[in-house]
Amino acid sequence: MAIGKFLAAVMDCNDPVTLSKFWQQILGGDVDSRTETSDWVALSGVPGLGYLGFQKVPELKSVKNRVHVDVDVDVESIEDAVDLAVTLGAKRVAGVIEEQTNWFQVMLDPDENEFCFILRKNRS
Repeated sequence: MAIGKFLAAVMDCNDPVTLSKFWQQILGGDVDSRTETSDWVALSGVPGLGYLGFQKVPELKSVKNRVHVDVDVDVESIEDAVDLAVTLGAKRVAGVIEEQTNWFQVMLDPDENEFCFILRKNRS
């Protein structure tokens, strides 16, 4: 028996408003106007997730994330996704890696949280 149900994923960050706008461009969803402050912003209706929150914290990121977001890209090439994300403020980490079922590219969002673009070999 579970204690509860999944509500949201939340990212600690320095600037919730700016980071929420970045992730809105990457994943979609809408800013929940009830949450939009300088300390907290939530995106609602994020496809495949529901809520994605951004919470201001005083400390800077200092080590690798223990949890990260994988983004199943809808574009034809992983490079297209990388190029679009870089124009929004992301950074590429190393190069594209090919696995048996997909290609992936490690990225950093504007707050330096790791995430990966995934391009599946079989998109059905």
